[in-house]
Amino acid sequence: MTKEPDMAETPNISEECFRPVDPAALFPATRSTHKPRILILYGSLRERSFSRFAAEEAGRLLEAFGAEVRIFDPRDLPQTDTTGPDHPKVAELRDLVTWCEGMVWSSPERHGSMTSIMKAQIDWIPLSLGSVRPTQGKTLAVMQVCGGSQSFNTVNQLRILGRWMRLLTIPNQSSVAKAWDEFDEAGRMKPSPYYDRIVDVMEELVKFTLLTRDIKEHLVDRYSERVESHADLSARVNQSKAASE
Repeated sequence: MTKEPDMAETPNISEECFRPVDPAALFPATRSTHKPRILILYGSLRERSFSRFAAEEAGRLLEAFGAEVRIFDPRDLPQTDTTGPDHPKVAELRDLVTWCEGMVWSSPERHGSMTSIMKAQIDWIPLSLGSVRPTQGKTLAVMQVCGGSQSFNTVNQLRILGRWMRLLTIPNQSSVAKAWDEFDEAGRMKPSPYYDRIVDVMEELVKFTLLTRDIKEHLVDRYSERVESHADLSARVNQSKAASE
């Protein structure tokens, strides 16, 4: 039996907005049966783009794990603040973000950071579209390719952005060193521990997506936001009462 909380011990808590964690809510009565929907973004426009090659390998693996995959082509995506959300490429990206249940971000590391192509895509994704938060509670896997020795600068930055976008970033990640030597002339990745790691990451992404997609709203339901919503509602009710008196 769940013990009722003693609210006297937490006087700063709003009782109207406080909800004890219910384990049963973590196990939905019905589960979605469609394939996990995964969107992949990559961060280079070069003809021989290793971040795109890695993204395409990830897509093949995700499909092998039973996911439905779409890869966004960032060509012709404008820089942020140069046009509005009705631009065709911006609208396409936002529609895909709304469609997906999880994402993969694959970027080169350039000057110790992600590329502007990668950042522009993320910057075009809003935290909210009306009353909908298009990324909140969805899963994310992060990957990078390196021109030289292995680095983790970019995946670390992508993790920060994922947290900022309220995404559930999975624990595993991929960083491919000397990417120019890891792909053949056709752009296919050669057998290696780097390839095996991408398999691991995609397997984990599908597992986490299946585990969380039906309860994502519950997972990211926040006390502080319930307090704010309650305060807004009370203010509107009080204004209505004052106007009718």
